[in-house]
Amino acid sequence: MTRVPRRPLLFLDVDGPLIPFGPREHPTHRPPSSPEVASNPLLARVDPGHGPRLLALPCELVWATTWMDDANECVAPLMGLPRLAVVTWPDDPGTEERDQRRGLHWKTRALVAWAAGRPFAWVDDEITDRDRAWVAARHPGPALAHRVDPGQGITDADYRVLGEWLRAVV
Repeated sequence: MTRVPRRPLLFLDVDGPLIPFGPREHPTHRPPSSPEVASNPLLARVDPGHGPRLLALPCELVWATTWMDDANECVAPLMGLPRLAVVTWPDDPGTEERDQRRGLHWKTRALVAWAAGRPFAWVDDEITDRDRAWVAARHPGPALAHRVDPGQGITDADYRVLGEWLRAVV
């Protein structure tokens, strides 16, 4: 029996990459009064075009966001995404505080553990060089920690980087 290799993971944050924010005006894709965004007006900024582009990438999509499973309930339908796996964040304030003192993002350690050696890309607006170095030193497989400008969200250039990297590791 031949073992089929599993596709790389793509850990996806919501605030910043999919919901751009910052001091400038951001395009909206639904009226604030629409039922989909009535509970959170920022959801109007979710571009439905992201769904097909994310699904076209050769990877397994995973929510890596404080939205947790609410991303499946509120964000995924706006983009036509199916229910995705969700990273559950450990409740370990001591480790989180130590990591933050070292300049490490609070998600970094959990994502490396969740990937369990599998290749992964991580899309977030808070990634730093310290996170990249920590991942490189502790994750045995290929990994890409890709920072997105939160004022723009995921752009064509980001999709190019992700697509090229993912196709190279498949």
